[in-house]
Amino acid sequence: MLCLCPLVMWYGRDKYIRTPPAGSVFGKATKLFFFANKGRWSLNPVATYKRLHDGTFWESVKPSNIAPSARPSWMTFNDQWVDEVGRGFAACSVFLWYPLYWVTYNQINNNLTSQAATMKLNGLPNDILSNLDPFALIILIPVCDLLIYPALRKAKINFTPIKKITVGFYAGTAAMIWACIIQYYIYKKSVCGRNAAGVLPASLGGDGETACPTVDINVWAQTGSYVLIAISEILASITSLEYAFSKAPRNMRSLVTAVALFMSSIAAAIGEALVPLSTDPLLVWNYGVMAVLSFIGGTCFWIMYRDLDAHEDQLNMLPVGELETKPKDIEDPHEEPTREIKD
Repeated sequence: MLCLCPLVMWYGRDKYIRTPPAGSVFGKATKLFFFANKGRWSLNPVATYKRLHDGTFWESVKPSNIAPSARPSWMTFNDQWVDEVGRGFAACSVFLWYPLYWVTYNQINNNLTSQAATMKLNGLPNDILSNLDPFALIILIPVCDLLIYPALRKAKINFTPIKKITVGFYAGTAAMIWACIIQYYIYKKSVCGRNAAGVLPASLGGDGETACPTVDINVWAQTGSYVLIAISEILASITSLEYAFSKAPRNMRSLVTAVALFMSSIAAAIGEALVPLSTDPLLVWNYGVMAVLSFIGGTCFWIMYRDLDAHEDQLNMLPVGELETKPKDIEDPHEEPTREIKD
C-alpha cells in the first residue's frame, strides 16, 4: 500500500496546489516571540502575568508600531505576518495538554490487551478487541460528519474545535472509568484475587508455572472502553489535526503539526513513569489515574482556551502576511504623510 503512494502523488502532480519553498519561519518566529517578551518579566509573578496578558503582546512588536531605527535587522515582515505568528503560537499552545490525552489513549495498545487475557475469550486471541477501535472509527466518522455535526449546526449549536477536543478528553475519561470497573470485577471474581494475571499460588494447587484461570467475564465486556476511546479519538485527535491545519498560518502549518505530533512522545515518557502501576495488584489504580489525568486535562484545556473558542471566526479570517517585505512596504506611523501637489 505504501508503494502505491508515490504513484498517487505523481498522478496528481498537476492537480495539487504547489507553492515554492520559502525557507523556515521558525528562526524569525522565535526571535519575534522573545522580542515580544522583553520588559514583561518581573520577580513579581502577578506583574509578569498582567504584562503578558495585557492584550498588547503581539501588537507591540508589529513593525508599524516600532520606529525604523529601533527595528532589528531581521524584522523584514509586515504586520499581518505578526498576526499569523501570534495565531501560530496560540495553535501550538493548544496541544500542551495533549500528553494527558495520549497517555490515556495508549492504554488500548498495552494494558487493555493484557486485561483481556484474564477474561473469558471463548477461543479468541486476547488482542482481538483492539480491532474495535478502527472499526468504530470507520463507522462513527461518517456518522459524525454526515449526521451529528450537520444536526448540531441545524440546531444552531456551535460545536467548535475547542468544544470537540474538551469532550474528547472527557470521552477518554469515560473509557478509563469503564476499564477501571472491569478490572475491579476481574479482581473480585478471580481465584487469584488481585494477582489475576499471575500464576496460580501453591495454596490453590499451583506449581509456580500454571497461570491463574480466566475469570467468568466475557471479553466483549471491554467493548465500551474501545468505543469510547474511538469517540475520543474522533473528537480530540482528528480535531487536533484539523485545528493545526486551519488555525496555523500557511507558513507555520508544518511547525504547528510537528508540535501536535511531538506531544505523543511526551505522553510515551509519562507512560514510562507510570509503568509501576501497569501490573497486579495496581491495575484498578492505573485506570483510575488515567481517568483523572484525562479529566484534569480536559477541564484545564477548556478553562485556558475557552477565549479562543469565543474568537473562532476571527481566527479563521486573519489576512495572509508576508515574511520578506521591502522597507517601504512597512507602514511607519512616525513618518509625516506626504502631500500631492497638483497643478
